[in-house]
Amino acid sequence: MNRVILMGRLTRDPEVRYSQGERSMAIARYTLAVDRRGRRGQDGNDQTADFINCVAFDRAGEFAEKYFRQGMRVLVSGRLQTGSYVNKDGQRVYTTEVILDDQEFADSKGAASDMSGYGQSAPSQRPAPTSAIGDGFMNIPDGVEDEGLPFN
Repeated sequence: MNRVILMGRLTRDPEVRYSQGERSMAIARYTLAVDRRGRRGQDGNDQTADFINCVAFDRAGEFAEKYFRQGMRVLVSGRLQTGSYVNKDGQRVYTTEVILDDQEFADSKGAASDMSGYGQSAPSQRPAPTSAIGDGFMNIPDGVEDEGLPFN
């Protein structure tokens, strides 16, 4: 089974091209910075993220072009694909990318709009409590104890 699920932040806006032919199709490419959990390399390298190339086709590519921006945290799933090609210097270059089946936002719209770019943390501010937000869920007002909630 070849299945990949990743959550990370876009390192830049998606690059979108359209295929030639009878039916033009969007092909979106972007890179996700996926955090490693508490791992430190043997050589003392402090790299804390892997940079994974992702490719979305057709409507998924159009979605990425329209809504995804640098710094957004997204959740993707798909299959891992490897390949190779010979570059202009005659050297073989190996590639690895995730061909996406599904992609979605991992943060709320408010959290995503607070992001000022990859690598910078957004200020931790809570929105003012309202009776309901657009998805039908109620915000929990400040000061409510967690013990009173039914899902501990």
